[in-house]
Amino acid sequence: MHKVIYDTDPGVDDAMALLFLHRHPEIDLVGITTVFGNASVETTTRNALFLKREWNITAPVAKGASVTIDPARAEREWPAMVHGDNGLGDIEVPHTIDLPLDPRPAHRFIIDTVRAHPGEVRLVAVGRMTNLALALKEDPDIASLVKDVVIMGGNFYVPGNVSPVAEANIHGDPEAADIVMTAPWKVAVIGLDVTSITTMSRSYLGAMAAEGDGAVKLLDALSQSYIDFYKHAVEDGMMVHDSCAAVYVVAPDLFETITGTLRVVCGGIADGQTVVKPNGRHFPPGDWDGLPSQVVCTGIESEKVLELIRDTLLRA
Repeated sequence: MHKVIYDTDPGVDDAMALLFLHRHPEIDLVGITTVFGNASVETTTRNALFLKREWNITAPVAKGASVTIDPARAEREWPAMVHGDNGLGDIEVPHTIDLPLDPRPAHRFIIDTVRAHPGEVRLVAVGRMTNLALALKEDPDIASLVKDVVIMGGNFYVPGNVSPVAEANIHGDPEAADIVMTAPWKVAVIGLDVTSITTMSRSYLGAMAAEGDGAVKLLDALSQSYIDFYKHAVEDGMMVHDSCAAVYVVAPDLFETITGTLRVVCGGIADGQTVVKPNGRHFPPGDWDGLPSQVVCTGIESEKVLELIRDTLLRA
């Protein structure tokens, strides 16, 4: 079993990944931590509690960061055109959910859970990396106790989606992402190089909803406006960004990877750009020296990933 803390900002594609993590038989979802990004942290936390309630998820929810790790950064507008004003495709969601939150802030929940299960916990982070960076800042030693970190974010050999060079999660808090990618723990980055070519059509999701239970039908409903948004890039479908990271946890063999040291550009016109120095390439001394080697996904078996998502979500 893979013990997973899911760090998320629900978010439509976050919701699909959550249901995958909840239903896959080899995953023990031990916690859900929320962060600002697709909406305010108040909204993303409410959404996490809503999905927890609707899908009978037992994992605790801990509310996380509401601002970037560098307080000097100005907050950008929430991407309502992507995920809706309420973060879940503007389906009807109650303003409040009558479920308790874990009393600890998300970064403290991460620290405590990792220390309770040394060497076992996998952090699956599909939003801004602020909670993970805060956990490292408060307790740097957890880096040696985390099994690994699986990130949905970044882009290396393809363009970005919020600027020519930057992906949204990394662009939202570049300083936090640089802290996480250069820390002495194992990191696998599942970015736009693979997620932008892994698309689920409206009819594919609809067929799943027709066959599946209420949870899958809810997922289908909240995904409709997200699919509408993607009409500029996908023919009547959506990119399943966060679910690709969830799939990597149990099926890394479906991905092609390279290894190397990673940095994130913080500031300037390339703000949020992720850069890999591949192992075996030699350059003059620079800012990649002495850093841990990490994994970057560069290829994916998209059809098999979609099949695994479908098969897992249909496990009632």
